Amino acid sequence: MNNNQNRLIKGLNLFDTTLLVIGAVLGSGIFLTTGDIALSLPSQGWILLVWLIGGLVILTGALSFGELGASLPHAGGQYIYLKESYGSLAGFLYGWAFFLVIQCGGAAALAVGFAEYLGYFIPSLSPQNYLFHISILGLDYRLSSGQIIAVLAIVILTIINYYGLKSGSLVQNIFTTLKIGAIVLIVILGFSIGKGGNLSLENFFSTAGFELNWLKALGVALIAVYWTYDGWYSVNCTASEIKNVRRNLPLSLILGTFSLILIYLAVNLVYLHALPVDKIAGVRRIAEEASQALFGSWGAILISAIIMVSIFGCLSATILYGPRVFYAMAKDKLFFKKLAHVHPKYHTPAFAILAQGVWASILCLSGTYRELYEYVVFAVILFFFFTGISVYILRWKRPELERPYKTWGYPVTPLIFIVINGWLFINTLQQQPLQSILGLTIILIGLPAYFFWKGK
Repeated sequence: MNNNQNRLIKGLNLFDTTLLVIGAVLGSGIFLTTGDIALSLPSQGWILLVWLIGGLVILTGALSFGELGASLPHAGGQYIYLKESYGSLAGFLYGWAFFLVIQCGGAAALAVGFAEYLGYFIPSLSPQNYLFHISILGLDYRLSSGQIIAVLAIVILTIINYYGLKSGSLVQNIFTTLKIGAIVLIVILGFSIGKGGNLSLENFFSTAGFELNWLKALGVALIAVYWTYDGWYSVNCTASEIKNVRRNLPLSLILGTFSLILIYLAVNLVYLHALPVDKIAGVRRIAEEASQALFGSWGAILISAIIMVSIFGCLSATILYGPRVFYAMAKDKLFFKKLAHVHPKYHTPAFAILAQGVWASILCLSGTYRELYEYVVFAVILFFFFTGISVYILRWKRPELERPYKTWGYPVTPLIFIVINGWLFINTLQQQPLQSILGLTIILIGLPAYFFWKGK
């Protein structure tokens, strides 16, 4: 058998990888988060500033991950960097949490979010339309038509990605292009024909109405912004399938992150143009509220359609990049052996893709994905913290590695990323001690699994 049949192929160019960075981030967060941020920062200037700061922090991570990805251009992303820096146990615990909750839980949440917005147009398909309800030993279980739609979305995208990197990338590219185009259209229409006019430079950076001092208020808001940017590291997971990876991987991280910063600032300018800050604070579906203020009743319908497309595109990107981590673990014999299998015809990590689809669907049907994700939030930050340190460790530990791209602004750039993540980690432990303990338990359950696979 030709050895090339058992390998992933290089099928992603710079355009594909840049859209993957954008597509994996641009889901529902930007359409929901600003209302929460305005509770902490009831000022136009401060709201825009925190989105800019959050983007620049992510950019320090992207610049750091660019060096790691260019010097270790293998499938697996953070799993590879943590394993090379700290040993196989550190890499495994990341991969374990990634599969069990972070990745599959995130996919389940996106799929249910897609069903929720589809339910806006077809109420019988919403997560609020329950098909049946049973109670066993005091435990209630409800199954909704929205959960069924969520599973169908996962199944369809799993099949598309199973049958080839190109088909998965094509769908992802189409939906990412559509949502970028739709957002640009909303921004243009919002400022040209919208009924807004609330943007004002008067008291732009006022601290009146702040319940906390400006630094604490900025910190609380920054956490919300940080999660809205989550997914920017997606391209690192697909490193072994990128053409001219040592150039295109860092470049796509930089281009994608800059694009996201511009998109997020533009969208928030539209919100602030549409509504005064006191009308934004605490509003969950801020995009719908702002669109209705700008365009009337049809604005809410338009933005709901855009959000639905955006979430589906984000789910598509998530299903594309995630299995590469499980595939890398299995190749190192630290996960189910079958997940290292590459389809001889389609050159995809076929069983890893299927495993992700099955587990994400189970989480959808169980309805526990939100709680599980909340438990491991602190772990995601902790893994970022240690991956940032990896830039320094690998320069010392592996000086022989080819580094065609070196982190701009080194050694300050990775340090900013490390310090911010360290601060967010401590803040999360203080704010959510119980969830953090439960999350740590989920991760530590991986220890016997690690020693089982290591022993084999």
